[in-house]
Amino acid sequence: MTPVAVPGGGCAPAPGCFAALGDSLTEGLGDPVPGGGRRGWAALLAEALGERPGGVPLVNLARSGAQAADVAERQLPAARALRPRFASLLVGANDTLRAAFAIERVAAALDRAHGALSADGAVVLTACLPDPGRMLGLPAPLARPLGRRMRAVNTVVHAVSARYGGVHLHLAEHPWVADRASWSVDRLHPSERGHRLLARGFHTVLAAAGRPVGPPPALTLDGPAPTRAGAALWMATRGTRWVADRCTDLLPGLLGLALQECRHGLTGSGRLLDAAAEGATRSALAALGRPHGAGTGKDSGTAKGAATMAG
Repeated sequence: MTPVAVPGGGCAPAPGCFAALGDSLTEGLGDPVPGGGRRGWAALLAEALGERPGGVPLVNLARSGAQAADVAERQLPAARALRPRFASLLVGANDTLRAAFAIERVAAALDRAHGALSADGAVVLTACLPDPGRMLGLPAPLARPLGRRMRAVNTVVHAVSARYGGVHLHLAEHPWVADRASWSVDRLHPSERGHRLLARGFHTVLAAAGRPVGPPPALTLDGPAPTRAGAALWMATRGTRWVADRCTDLLPGLLGLALQECRHGLTGSGRLLDAAAEGATRSALAALGRPHGAGTGKDSGTAKGAATMAG
């Protein structure tokens, strides 16, 4: 299925399309195509959606580096103008890598985006994401604060999806996530295999929810799998700069969090940090108030049941 063109950044209405919102995960990083460009899980899934062979048109609005607020403020208006039949909302990992991380802002942005798309009648796809600290293999004092943030984001994503009756994939603990071959050399983005497995996972939960789908996305690879040598070369030539560019504003604060983690570890009070994060997440969800679209008469504006899960 050929993606729908978006001339000059504008979006012509494309009722029945699949609008993909998010960051580099959805943009397709890790799944290059011959001649340049990227494909990614959203394009693979689009080919398996709908009642007709060939799937539905895809408009990929995702942008590398996007945070939850970027999706709500920039991508959401473009997506709503398309009047999509399906929409995906995968974002939050970049928020955890910023010094100014605040779960209440992430929750508000995700609720705004999911609520608006649902109220417009779109089937909204979400997923819990893996812990970036674990994926990067960071030392425990550095990984734990990032893991705590990612758990908070995943809790919010799951709750918001359930609130609006979305279709949710519990990806964070899915078996293939632990398989190195499913990840590209940067360890943060899926490889072609990972993108295919992610598309297959969404196909499974959509089918279980009774949504129209065709044959599942194929798992046969078009390109070579990533190698350990390739990963080492990437880290030596580009990876260090890539990590530094994304962690410049995070690193001082993360070192402070790591020291705090060590102090609590020495006193055996690490559970206090977990409890504080859990309390902040509960407060963020409680602050969302009435679901967007409630009382408007739109079928998708309110959650009619728990989100569909798999994994």
